[in-house]
Amino acid sequence: MSHNQLDKKSQAWSALFAEPMSDLVKRYTSSVFFDKRLWQADIAGSLAHAEMLAAQGIIASADHVQIVSGMAQITADIEADRFDWKLDLEDVHLNIEARLTQLVGDAGKRLHTGRSRNDQVATDVRLWLRDEIDLISELLVELQRSLIEVAEKNVDVVMPGFTHLQVAQPVSFAHHLLAYVEMFSRDAERFTEVRRRTNRLPLGAAALAGTSYPLDRERVARTLGMVDEAGNPAVCQNSLDAVSDRDFAIEFSAAASLCMVHISRMSEELILWMSQNFGFIKIADRFTTGSSIMPQKKNPDVPELARGKTGRVVGHLMGLITLMKGQPLAYNKDNQEDKEPLFDTVDTLKDTLRIFSEMVGGQLNSATGQKEGGITVNATAMEAAVRKGYATATDLADYLVKKGLPFRDAHEVVAHAVKAATSHQVDLSELPLAVLQEFNPTIEKDVYEVLSLHGSLHARSTLGGTAPSQVRAQLERHKGRLLLI
Repeated sequence: MSHNQLDKKSQAWSALFAEPMSDLVKRYTSSVFFDKRLWQADIAGSLAHAEMLAAQGIIASADHVQIVSGMAQITADIEADRFDWKLDLEDVHLNIEARLTQLVGDAGKRLHTGRSRNDQVATDVRLWLRDEIDLISELLVELQRSLIEVAEKNVDVVMPGFTHLQVAQPVSFAHHLLAYVEMFSRDAERFTEVRRRTNRLPLGAAALAGTSYPLDRERVARTLGMVDEAGNPAVCQNSLDAVSDRDFAIEFSAAASLCMVHISRMSEELILWMSQNFGFIKIADRFTTGSSIMPQKKNPDVPELARGKTGRVVGHLMGLITLMKGQPLAYNKDNQEDKEPLFDTVDTLKDTLRIFSEMVGGQLNSATGQKEGGITVNATAMEAAVRKGYATATDLADYLVKKGLPFRDAHEVVAHAVKAATSHQVDLSELPLAVLQEFNPTIEKDVYEVLSLHGSLHARSTLGGTAPSQVRAQLERHKGRLLLI
């Protein structure tokens, strides 16, 4: 047999073609060296398909037994890193099928009955992504737990709440951290929704039009755990859409992008807070680097890099949307380009969540059972920063409203009081009562409790407010939701 004949036989469509594919085209069109990570999903899908083919009498039981045996050998070889991935075989699917045929002969050739690589790859990516979403959901729980652990220790720590990065009102540091817990809890909800739509079976749609074989697609869906909330099989209902749909990948990338945006916002704050101008926190040395020429520096490389990687993940989302926007039905080779951005998005998000969970909450010391090396809080610096910005000005306005003054008039009175405090370079709470009464005679001694930082904090006790009582209630809610109680 000639070399050309050998090349042609290695291709699934070779009988139609008069010459082998060029080496350049092989390299350009091959995906095996990045899509081989789908091997477990590919084998799981193939085993479910084979079991159904045998149950339907489409292949013999003996063929099914041989397929199962061959797949077990392939699994062992891949896990032991002795599987020979071949560029000539293009992708993970043909590599596994070719090796199966080598091992079990004609039974391996019968496996592809009633399916196409189009529905096969769509199934593999969905199965793989479903498992990755489960992992990401666990990592989101861990990050929320880390934030809650730090928050619990800092309920009574007062820091400046900012708008426009200007000191606005006093807030509890714990309250601030719980804002991120809320963000990440919404991310978890989004991933749950994405998982539901990802967990639907395309297999059996074949190339684009379905198949003439009597497949039981619902049986395959049950075998693969592709079921809805009620336990009913979740099967893609239109064969054209089944093989060409990549909404689930785009949805996942959108959810991942938003999650990374939340990470990036938190990163920006961590970077500001650990700078000398703020000095609110320290993060453990293992998450920082030094300068090559300035020995005094500790650079917040991890949050800075996460901020940068957010752009990378958002870029992948834009790439996937652009990939799909001009495609006619049904499957097109363009869709091979969905995997690298999707894989990188998953890897980036998982790595980021892992490292942030440890950076915030610390690392578990197996000897003591305690976490060590998380965020260190400088409560003194935070409180000093609040005092610089007349953060209780709104409290004075609210005090005057309760005395009967319309809010807009109270706002004007307080503006004059702040102006006086600024000129004397003192806080509002340091202005003598006689001076405050010049702005409004209804002001009495009890105003100083109102103007105190902790008085301001405790006053905001409406649901969702920053009062310590509310913050503790929210902590209990989150702990119950995350099964930390």
